[in-house]
Amino acid sequence: MDLKEFDYYLPEELIAQHPLQKRDLSRLLVLDRETGEIEHKSFMDIVNYLNEGDCLVLNNTRVIPARLLGEKEGSGGKIEFVLLKRIDGDTWEVILRPGKKAKPGARFVFGNGELKAEILQVLEEGNRLVRFIYEGVFEEILDKVGIMPLPPYITQKLEDPERYQTVYAKYNGSAAAPTAGLHFTRELLDTLEKKGVRLAYVMLHVGLGTFRPVKVDDITQHKMHSEFYSIDKEACDTINAAKASGKKVIAVGTTSCRVLETVGGGNNGILRAGEGWTDIFIYPGYEFKIVDRLITNFHLPESTLIMLVSSLAGREKVLNAYSVAVREKYRFFSFGDAMLIK
Repeated sequence: MDLKEFDYYLPEELIAQHPLQKRDLSRLLVLDRETGEIEHKSFMDIVNYLNEGDCLVLNNTRVIPARLLGEKEGSGGKIEFVLLKRIDGDTWEVILRPGKKAKPGARFVFGNGELKAEILQVLEEGNRLVRFIYEGVFEEILDKVGIMPLPPYITQKLEDPERYQTVYAKYNGSAAAPTAGLHFTRELLDTLEKKGVRLAYVMLHVGLGTFRPVKVDDITQHKMHSEFYSIDKEACDTINAAKASGKKVIAVGTTSCRVLETVGGGNNGILRAGEGWTDIFIYPGYEFKIVDRLITNFHLPESTLIMLVSSLAGREKVLNAYSVAVREKYRFFSFGDAMLIK
């Protein structure tokens, strides 16, 4: 399957640079994956597409201020770290710029010396394994010296960092937000629960690999980045009950979708509690075991995310919907509008 089959034209002015003031006032494009029919709604209309007994699955990861600006100990040379994932304790995998300054044994200082890092190893693709040195609680220090790592296509400053978090964000660890969830308000979730929609929470820490371009022409040769996930018994029981009763399981975002298909794919469609790393790559031809519907944002051309969406609704229907969204001037990417595939 050729990479160019997932390309589309997007005017730069449609890339959303800031979030709307009210989360659920974003637009919602509804795509019927059977007929290809398209409706234009407001996100708060999502209530009308979910029924009593359906299960809405949300990713409750929380974005950490994973961007660190510092200098090399001794020389004072400037450096930038972006935390990718915690390997163990105080050992992390990071992206850094410029890379030439960061050989094993090199040490770097951040803030007023509150946080230091030593390079342990050079990894594939130039990433580094580092050990952080500090006194106190790492998360508290990171809150003081770190910066929210917005995607590279967002060039404007974010005034309120909480606007890059979902209202149900709970577990620290993501380098990027699960952006489909940014449209939900507490009030909207309450309305859904009062209607009888069940909520289930999974956790997947989103890595910056989600923005990594596919560099092979044959997409089946692409190697996915791995991300840490967790799903508890309560969520499994809720989702399994919905499936058993013939109700719909609606994944909020590609991250929730990847957790469900990772865990359910090897168990004949039955979810069991657990945690681990997933590098599942979902592209057209994949048969979904758990997910019936998907709430998602509009994704970058030729990205693994648009491939996942195409695997659920069909490439032609998805690209037609994207073409319509461009024509109707929907807002694209992380702070953009939403899409429901039903």
